[in-house]
Amino acid sequence: MNEHAAVGTGGSLSRWRLQIFAVTWLAYAAFYFTRKAFSVAKLGIAEDPGFMLDKMDMANLDALYLAAYAVGQFAFGVLADRFGPRVVVLGGMVVSALAAMLMGTFATLPIFATCMLVQGLAQSTGWSGLCKNLGSFFPGEMRGRVMGFWSTCYAFGGLVASPFAGWWAYTVFQSWQAAFYAGAGVVAGVALLFFLFQRNRPEDVGLPPVEVEPDDGDEGRSSATPLRDVLRNRTVLALGAAYFLLKPARYAILFWGPVIVYERMPSVGKVGAAVIPTAFELAGLLGPILIGLASDKLFGARRMPACVISLLVLTVALALFLPALRTGSAMIVMALLFVMGLTLYGPDSMICGAAAIDFGTSRAAGTASGFVNGCGSVGAILGGLLPGYLDTYSVFTVFVGCSLLSCLILLPYWNSRPVVLGPGRFPIPNCRVLHKPLRA
Repeated sequence: MNEHAAVGTGGSLSRWRLQIFAVTWLAYAAFYFTRKAFSVAKLGIAEDPGFMLDKMDMANLDALYLAAYAVGQFAFGVLADRFGPRVVVLGGMVVSALAAMLMGTFATLPIFATCMLVQGLAQSTGWSGLCKNLGSFFPGEMRGRVMGFWSTCYAFGGLVASPFAGWWAYTVFQSWQAAFYAGAGVVAGVALLFFLFQRNRPEDVGLPPVEVEPDDGDEGRSSATPLRDVLRNRTVLALGAAYFLLKPARYAILFWGPVIVYERMPSVGKVGAAVIPTAFELAGLLGPILIGLASDKLFGARRMPACVISLLVLTVALALFLPALRTGSAMIVMALLFVMGLTLYGPDSMICGAAAIDFGTSRAAGTASGFVNGCGSVGAILGGLLPGYLDTYSVFTVFVGCSLLSCLILLPYWNSRPVVLGPGRFPIPNCRVLHKPLRA
């Protein structure tokens, strides 16, 4: 039977694919409403005499969050493979909303530190679990373009979350606490939709699996076996290293963008400082789609050429960012942020999605994507920490070097393609040629 025509007790496979795509896209976008709340609240906290946090304190809180996020990426990828995305992701969304509510209610450093730790762990349930969810409904030959469009979720979340939180905090309520309440409300609402409309696998709704895994003694495999497979794959290790270097610039702009803009351009005001960096996320809506199309149409399904070229342009854009701030022109700064977002979000989505494609079955997709994203999350700690300790010029000098080095790490894999599937449509481990187009 044609898989698109397959019908189970809960409807057709094509209908469930659309539903799973939509609800997982919405879920990951929603996480950004609690993730970005603190970056917007910083503007008000810095001027609040009742809650004294300096830039170093804020940077330390960001680093605490990102450290917990990194640890969670490695852990929850394995747990998503073992217990399923429904339990792991839904639990993360509920905890994320509760942590944000506490931060808006109690303004003390110990409570903020505890909540940032909890928030990091809760947020880390999202990527690997949702990638696994998609991998269960979309076969290998579809995942490239599906992931390209789906990866716009985190750019959209970042794009909308900051002005949304800024509007509630500084226009409606004139209180930085409202940034946390607004974000928690969005995540709680989407968590309800996720509970109602998400399912882990086609089999859960009476449909056959989209890929048949081989019977190779799976009962003898422990939960650590997929992680060992990942650690033996040199290509995935290179992707992890490149992602580690790519994440600092992205998270510095996500967490400190409003502060950096407000310090250099105070005339734009707090709401303007929250809005200008959204040009970065706006470009992120296009970056994953464009790089996916370029890799398929221009480079014959080779992913790395598009990433390498994009990272070279990103390196130049990062070097020009401070001169752009000195002009005092909001339009010039937004234009450059747009270029930075276009050339960063594309490789970002390609790299962290490649591992899930590399290990493209439901058995190891969560572990592989969790590993690569976990490596990036370790690098993201620098993005949250450095702006609080170094001047902006030094910070962006580091980011320029990281972007260039990431490009050089991927360069030897210029001709690599996604994974060759062996018997039973299961990836052949450690394969140097990463993919050849599948034939029906």
